Amino acid sequence: MSNFDLYYWPVPFRGQFIRGILAHGGCSWDEHDVDAIKDIMGREVRKQPIAFMGPPVLIDRERNFAISQMPAIALYLGERLDILPAAAEGRALTAKVVNDANDVLDELTLNGGREMWTPEKWEKFVPRLQKWVRIFEDTGARNGLTAGSGYMLGTEKPGIADIVTAILWATMADRFPAIRAIVKETSPVIWGLSERVRATAPLAALNSRSFEDYGDAYCGGEIEKSLRKVAG
Repeated sequence: MSNFDLYYWPVPFRGQFIRGILAHGGCSWDEHDVDAIKDIMGREVRKQPIAFMGPPVLIDRERNFAISQMPAIALYLGERLDILPAAAEGRALTAKVVNDANDVLDELTLNGGREMWTPEKWEKFVPRLQKWVRIFEDTGARNGLTAGSGYMLGTEKPGIADIVTAILWATMADRFPAIRAIVKETSPVIWGLSERVRATAPLAALNSRSFEDYGDAYCGGEIEKSLRKVAG
């Protein structure tokens, strides 16, 4: 029997971080289809498992607890699976990395597709995307991450910050050649971390399954179509 229910669209976008953390932790979970997601989204707030606007939503069956918002779910699972740093500083840095990743997704999709990408917009955005990659690199470098070894926050094995970093950059790089080139050229350190973490057995299996389930889809909709025109 699965321990968790995950409500997220059938694409490897924001929900992929949650899938990755669950897989890394050896958890089983059930995913619900689009109709089920629309059902709980459309309910009155007081009848939702937790008051929320959009997925992801995670339900921990064992604890009868529901939570929404990707960063909140990631940090909850970090506590639940005991893969957060012990020190307050490490926990704060983990939260920073997760929220940085969430911000990158917002910027990459122009705030959820409120606008569409054009070649001119993309050209202006590339330096900002490069800065984001360097922000992740510097966060890790200050804690011992190098091109060939180490993890984001100086831990002995991958933690939430490493899983989120790897899924953020590797997932988009796999689907957009221009982004792959930007990440690899801007930071071999972050690219190396992403490849090492994603090569771990649970995440490698998740990655293969995601391509089987979703094909080359990333975030879906018109915004993905416009992104493919400039970065595909």
